[in-house]
Amino acid sequence: MPSTKPATAAHARHHVNLRLERWHRRCVYLSCAALFASGVAWLLARYCLRAPGQFGETIHPLEPWAMKTHGAAAMVTLFFLGSLMNAHIRRALKAGRNLASGWAMIATFALLVVSGFGLYYLAGESDRPLWSALHWVVGLALGALTVLHIVLGRRANPSRGH
Repeated sequence: MPSTKPATAAHARHHVNLRLERWHRRCVYLSCAALFASGVAWLLARYCLRAPGQFGETIHPLEPWAMKTHGAAAMVTLFFLGSLMNAHIRRALKAGRNLASGWAMIATFALLVVSGFGLYYLAGESDRPLWSALHWVVGLALGALTVLHIVLGRRANPSRGH
């Protein structure tokens, strides 16, 4: 006879599927990778590839293209982050799974959105270096945090197929 006993929190946690569909996961990963790569490309062009010219440092041709690509990738990434609200985040919160790294991801993305907005709309010439440094340091840290979040999530549910 089947049990009519209510599921415990641990039982509910175990059976909630937080894995995204393949197309959705690939879109999230690809947009985040494009965002990260374009940010790194801008950093390299800005701080490593500028050459001295007749009137001071010259802007490397990669720099404006990397910035445009970064802005476009940011819009696509924000779209896919929004799509995670119901498909992943809400269910993970309800199941109580991978919360520390999940909240860290949410807070870090929020800080990147605020600092990106600040760079585009609020920063003046005097405080732009501070906004920029905050944005790229947090952005680089997000790469490692993303890998950590994925690894911890996969460890929490080793029985699921890849």
